[in-house]
Amino acid sequence: MGELAPAMGSVYSGSKAAVNSITRVLAKELGARKIRVNALNPGAVATEGFTAAGFAGSEFERQMVQNTPLGRIGRPDEIASVAAFLASDDARWVSGAVIDVSGGWR
Repeated sequence: MGELAPAMGSVYSGSKAAVNSITRVLAKELGARKIRVNALNPGAVATEGFTAAGFAGSEFERQMVQNTPLGRIGRPDEIASVAAFLASDDARWVSGAVIDVSGGWR
């Protein structure tokens, strides 16, 4: 989500963009050692932290759902299954990828 540029979000956006860039650089640097480097960029996910922060049932959650093409907040298992794929041999040719696991939210 490093491409987003919300007002008052310079530190957030900058840190996300840095992770995306470092992912691609490290994939090139470590590829010769057969080390794959990828990043997952989740959208809003209904975690304990999401609830503890007061986002569940809030206007923020409503806006996230409204801006997510699949029309809902994600579940942790939906992020975990993509992470498990990347860790598996099925993803042996995937490196330097930045994958949005966000229900289409960008």
